[in-house]
Amino acid sequence: MIRRTAALALVVSGLGAWPAVAQVTAERADRDKPISSAASAADVCAALSNRVIDGSRLAADLVPATAAAPVYCRVRGTIAPRLNFEIRLPQHWNRKLYYGGGGGYNGVIPELVVAPLKQGYAQVVSDSGHQDPTGMSAAFVQNDPAAARLFGSEAVPTVMAATLQILTEAYGAPPSKSYFEGCSTGGREALMAVQRNPGLFDGVIARAPAFNWVGFMGAFQATARAAAAPGGSFGPAKAALLARHVRAACDGLDGLIDGVVANRDACTAEQIGLGTLRCADGADLGDACLSDAQLTVVKTWTADHVFQGLRGIYLSKGYPLSGNEDDPAGFGLWATGNGDVRQSGYFVMQDSTVKYYLAKDPNADSLAYAPWDRNPQALDAMAALNDATDPDIRAFIDGGGKLIVWQGGSDAALSVASTIDYMVQMTQAVGPERAADSTRFYVAPGANHCGGGAGPDQTDLLDTLDRWVMDETAPGVLLAEKFDPQGARERSLPLCLFPQYPR
Repeated sequence: MIRRTAALALVVSGLGAWPAVAQVTAERADRDKPISSAASAADVCAALSNRVIDGSRLAADLVPATAAAPVYCRVRGTIAPRLNFEIRLPQHWNRKLYYGGGGGYNGVIPELVVAPLKQGYAQVVSDSGHQDPTGMSAAFVQNDPAAARLFGSEAVPTVMAATLQILTEAYGAPPSKSYFEGCSTGGREALMAVQRNPGLFDGVIARAPAFNWVGFMGAFQATARAAAAPGGSFGPAKAALLARHVRAACDGLDGLIDGVVANRDACTAEQIGLGTLRCADGADLGDACLSDAQLTVVKTWTADHVFQGLRGIYLSKGYPLSGNEDDPAGFGLWATGNGDVRQSGYFVMQDSTVKYYLAKDPNADSLAYAPWDRNPQALDAMAALNDATDPDIRAFIDGGGKLIVWQGGSDAALSVASTIDYMVQMTQAVGPERAADSTRFYVAPGANHCGGGAGPDQTDLLDTLDRWVMDETAPGVLLAEKFDPQGARERSLPLCLFPQYPR
């Protein structure tokens, strides 16, 4: 376009037009050439605004500093047909890239993660190729195989390729190191990258990974069906009764009665004695006991579930009772809907999964879709898209990659027992030496799904990962902290390498 404009000006105006054309061409060339990696956020915004890079027209704007976040350049683009991404560029780039994962069924651009920006990371996120403000619907897969593949595994490498090109054209060089961090669906994306694109990142943090999509969704449905059965309604008072009972049995097993069950291995079914909560004759006699139907909800929730596909089986390990079932963001929110299971996270997620992946009918009654593995071919197809269960990550490790896996011990959304099972399988697949050299696994007692809960839930895993990659400082016991809404530290505990626990 520049050459065509210059030639037209010369024809119309004669040689006398050359100085003006040369000035325009030089200005455009100056704007398009790479700038220094020390460039400010404003400089980067000016350099990238309205540029077309790798087929994406970029919109760039400078976001002023706030009390919570520093100034940064926000760069937005779309990879055809509708994979939206956003890059946040700091005032002073540390030459590293932080890719942040999504959540649920994605569909939205994740919010700014302030800590990496303050540390100088360029940050990139995406909606994984479809748009849904709820982030909980799988309707995007209906008649759209490309959208299904993007959500499953292809969005991250696709956005990563574009991001590397954008950063290279803006700063003159690609990042020196690239890291991925995500929780839940983002944790699944993290393990998916490790397994299917092992050379994409230097280090990966997988928090509470939803890696076992087929198994987890099947377990969601099993618990939802139990809670929807006659007499299965499980309100907050019943959850509080259950939590008090578990804490009374197990809280002191770690040496301190503090509302957090840290010694999870000692908190066995025999130690808990769930049967003592049964109401006389199994009827619902109030909030001081559990009916048979309500005990069935708990037993279904804590049981392992196995589903049969044509290509193999899909296992979801049961949820361990943690003594924090009364937490507002725990058992009631996810499993029982606080008495109305159709308001629970389990119901919403499995409902959309049944309708769009399995029954392929938006009007299907998901609770009547039984058994979960009635269509094993559909389970296999969903697993091929969304499961990140391959334990053999030798390609990632042998390429120098480092992996940190974290999960809350009171996670009511995704079973920590399933993650433990995966890490055991991974260690067996790659060998104990490889696993010890390149992977770390932490379970935070009392922490909920991705954060919150009775126990300390905050640990700077990005700094831990960066020191491991850059300085070969292998992490050991870390510090977990809990802060109040004003940012004051309430308490802290050691974050031990699994299976150790703080005593």
